[in-house]
Amino acid sequence: MVIFPNGIQTETVIFDFDGVIVDTEPLHYAAFQRTLEPLGLHFTWQEYVETYIGFDDRDAFRHAFSSKGTMLIPDKLHSLIEQKASFFQEIIRSDVSAYPGVLELIFFLHAQKIPLAICSGALRSDIDPILAMLGISDYFDVIVTADDVAVSKPDPECYQLAFQRLQSAHNSISKNATIAIEDTPAGISAAKAAGLMVCAVTNSYPADRLDQATFVTDSLSSLI
Repeated sequence: MVIFPNGIQTETVIFDFDGVIVDTEPLHYAAFQRTLEPLGLHFTWQEYVETYIGFDDRDAFRHAFSSKGTMLIPDKLHSLIEQKASFFQEIIRSDVSAYPGVLELIFFLHAQKIPLAICSGALRSDIDPILAMLGISDYFDVIVTADDVAVSKPDPECYQLAFQRLQSAHNSISKNATIAIEDTPAGISAAKAAGLMVCAVTNSYPADRLDQATFVTDSLSSLI
């Protein structure tokens, strides 16, 4: 059990990835644009923030096509996901960094033997290289990604699965002592619908857009 400076107690912490551990949203946006621009289906950064940032790749491509009234068959969707993932891998080799305070928080919680997980709408192939770059590959008991679920946030499936897997490894944990760390309204909705507390960090949205969380912070450094 850890008691944060604001008095909130937790036995388990589940981190979102993009927008919480690393600032990869601009990199995902760039990879989407390189994939979609040749098809005339690109979108603005503002549209990405307002609409796409909570989607996994599957739902992002589905929305991009449906918003233009264009049909997207399953084989084409699979091809686009692979193409975007390839572009993303190229981009992250030169430009990825952790948010202030997040690595220190992960190290602190790990030292306190708090079970940790990642629950992300990104692909596992996007996440693993970055965890390795940051030196934290071995700090998480469970990693749930878009590869593991059928639908993206705000659906709670990803958080339900992450908690189930954590509970299988650590029988004593409970939902009312588990905190999800999120940066988007969709992520907050998903975690709350799964029965978890939520810490929202203002990395991607202002505090007034995150007011459905259990509590909001400007930096994860405040939890140490």
